[in-house]
Amino acid sequence: MQIRIEASEFPGNSCAPSPGSPDGYRNIHVGVQRRNRRDKLLGLVPGGASSATWTVGCDAARSSGGVDLKGPYIQGPPGGRFIYLSWGTIDDDKRFTLFRRAKLWLDAIPPSVIEGALVSGLLVGRLGLTDRKGNPLCAAVRPPLIEWSAVAEGPATDSAGDC
Repeated sequence: MQIRIEASEFPGNSCAPSPGSPDGYRNIHVGVQRRNRRDKLLGLVPGGASSATWTVGCDAARSSGGVDLKGPYIQGPPGGRFIYLSWGTIDDDKRFTLFRRAKLWLDAIPPSVIEGALVSGLLVGRLGLTDRKGNPLCAAVRPPLIEWSAVAEGPATDSAGDC
């Protein structure tokens, strides 16, 4: 099975100041973080993009708690699985420095949608990436911030590869 994240409403290439960065953040990018590897990101996209799509593979196994999704870009223990969208800056030496993450909770997907994705082969999450303050979306992301659906599998539309 595949999980496709379709993102829109990006916050822009800079971000407002915070306690850890009084000057704000510049040249911000977002990508999908590999499990247990903060430095491995799938498809870094500039914060000023109009949209982005990331597709990751996963294995689905039935368990006493429902369906457990596992894969290289899925984090957390059974019953608490999620996908990280990691926000960071890229400096002149092309180094990514993480400053914020959005946690896309897979336990918030309705069981009927998971069942449909098992049949169709594709689970799609659609979300906007700007929070109410105009900054990059972060923290726990569950419906209604993300809309999950099962769709017929189409051609692969992965973002750029690992960085």
